[in-house]
Amino acid sequence: MTARGLSEADRASLLRRLAGRSPAAVQVAPASARDFSTLPAAREVAAARSLGRQMGFSNPYFRPHEGIAGARTRIGNAEYVNFASYNYLGLNGDPRVAEAARLAIARHGVSASASRFVSGERPVHAALEAALAANYGTEDAVAMVSGHATNVSVIGHLLGPEDLVVHDALVHNSATEGVRLSRARRLAFPNNDWEAAAALLAAERHRHGRALLLIEGHYSMDGTVPELARFSEVARKYDAWLMVDEAHSLGVLGPTGRGVFEAQGVAPGLVDIWMGTLSKTLSSCGGYIAGSRVLVDLLRHTAPGFVYSVGMAPPLAAAAECSLRLMQAEPWRVTRLHAIARRFRDKARAAGFDTGGSVGQAIVPVILGDSLATVRAAERLFELGVNVQPICFPVVPEGQGRLRFFLCAEHSDDEIDHTIQTLSRVAREAA
Repeated sequence: MTARGLSEADRASLLRRLAGRSPAAVQVAPASARDFSTLPAAREVAAARSLGRQMGFSNPYFRPHEGIAGARTRIGNAEYVNFASYNYLGLNGDPRVAEAARLAIARHGVSASASRFVSGERPVHAALEAALAANYGTEDAVAMVSGHATNVSVIGHLLGPEDLVVHDALVHNSATEGVRLSRARRLAFPNNDWEAAAALLAAERHRHGRALLLIEGHYSMDGTVPELARFSEVARKYDAWLMVDEAHSLGVLGPTGRGVFEAQGVAPGLVDIWMGTLSKTLSSCGGYIAGSRVLVDLLRHTAPGFVYSVGMAPPLAAAAECSLRLMQAEPWRVTRLHAIARRFRDKARAAGFDTGGSVGQAIVPVILGDSLATVRAAERLFELGVNVQPICFPVVPEGQGRLRFFLCAEHSDDEIDHTIQTLSRVAREAA
């Protein structure tokens, strides 16, 4: 499946098959075009919710967590070993990060109160951007209020209908939404297949104005990592920009967490556009672009998602900058994350589970296949004190349902071992 996903008809067909019902039973009665429930997406949600009730499943989503979610969390009145948090290095909740945010509130208030373009600029923004640029060895960086909106706005702004985007089939929705906004032609290649990317560019590059080769540093559904040097060679050969989304690789890949370039010994200047988010390792919220001074200056003055959006809240900028400093000052956190993630992956494989192509750095899927079996396993694990989210169709193709385990530096060896034992128990019960 490409990032485009399945058609509405395919989705409805699968939902009918899973529910064991006839097409007539899931049809929606005619209603006013003003009725939001008649929208295709609303029908999907209603059908999935109905199916869940029929199967006796509770809703695994939107459960409120009390306190700080890290290696452990409290949901309701119970405590769980938690594998549903991006708090990879355990910096969310670190008192130094909280103090940085508190000082920013005391000085600037909770909100920037305006677009940075007009009067929302604060010194904490410049400090964060300088630190991000230094991490990537680039001339400059710009931070925006949303990671998703960063991809949408930047890709949608830099490209047009005459251009071409060649992207990994597993890139995030935010990237494909940005391409859709740009109206550029979009071609997908299989995950991490640089040869397929080269073949697409060889066949189609000459038909278009500008071209963008778009990949991620660490894929959030599979835990796989691209060969950065190969993709850089392809981009240069075919006169394309190379953009790397580092949402799940900053703080995770490389001995000190600087990202995929550090992990693979590749000069960061071989990437034209570094993108990332502040909501994972950097325990904040927002997105960023790092690159040349010309690129960043262009985005600051013309990108709609920056110019027409309120500036990032000062405490969020300060928290992210402090988290980045702590990541650099305390590399033991990255070392510990790598050790705990490898332990989980290797023990899961030894227990007979399919972990796909995960490199064992922070994201390890346990691929169970059938969507209903995956939801059922997540529900049983929750009953046994393990919080992990099921990822099912249509987010992944039917037959590729998985439990997605996010590891963090604060997980203990005992928690990992207990979780694998519990997962094995759940698998035996389902056999």
